Amino acid sequence: MTDTLASHADRELNRGEPLIEMDEVGKSYGPIRALRGINLRVNAGEVTCVLGDNGAGKSTLIKIMSGLHPHNDGSLKVDGQEVSFSSPREALAHGIATVYQDLAVVGLMEVWRNFFLGSEMTTGKYPLAGLKIKQMRAIADAELRKMGIVVKDINQPIGTLSGGQRQCVAIARAVYFGARVLILDEPTAALGVKQSGVVLKYVAAARDAGLGVVFITHNPHHAYMVGDHFVILKLGTTTLDKNRKDVELDELTAQMAGADELAELSHELKR
Repeated sequence: MTDTLASHADRELNRGEPLIEMDEVGKSYGPIRALRGINLRVNAGEVTCVLGDNGAGKSTLIKIMSGLHPHNDGSLKVDGQEVSFSSPREALAHGIATVYQDLAVVGLMEVWRNFFLGSEMTTGKYPLAGLKIKQMRAIADAELRKMGIVVKDINQPIGTLSGGQRQCVAIARAVYFGARVLILDEPTAALGVKQSGVVLKYVAAARDAGLGVVFITHNPHHAYMVGDHFVILKLGTTTLDKNRKDVELDELTAQMAGADELAELSHELKR
């Protein structure tokens, strides 16, 4: 897997190049249709925002792209080759990394330990292998600084950082380990205005570094700040699919709020 990941990570990315392409993708859980007819394209150097309320199908979409669940219908292509992932490791081998809302961090462990969690650098052979602590500390600090993330002490427990800072550490970690597509699951959902701004800044930084970013959110204002393309899901289907130049924030907000349904309800109540 490491060699495959390295080959994908080392390949030069051209802005606008399609990294992930979904064509009429569908997913069923028994008789329940979670997704149907989804067309989605994730390009290098762009942020694709996927919006929708609870139950819209956002989580299922993440699971398909990140390798947790295979799709039932349609085709999923990565770098132009059709794939069907059987595990998150397989997706990661293709350069697709997911940062979930609850984050895979251990609060009492140091920042640098969390940065390398599960991918520690070792010296010697098992079972006498030791950790390259000094090297991992230096790399973690340098990579965080590249993203503009400066922590007071790389040895402090990650649980002492703010929610926004923890999100940014997770983003920097994914970039360092070869991500070319970064899927962010509601990264600003539990954050205040200031910390949300911090995260959005690093979403833009990942985009400017040439990554393809999939930003999952229910907040159209946050999406519009960084998005290049917008897709709104409702009950497993696409209700809006537009580039930034073709949609205004007001339309995006109205579609998210279910403007047509609200207008119909208002009309019925007035009667």
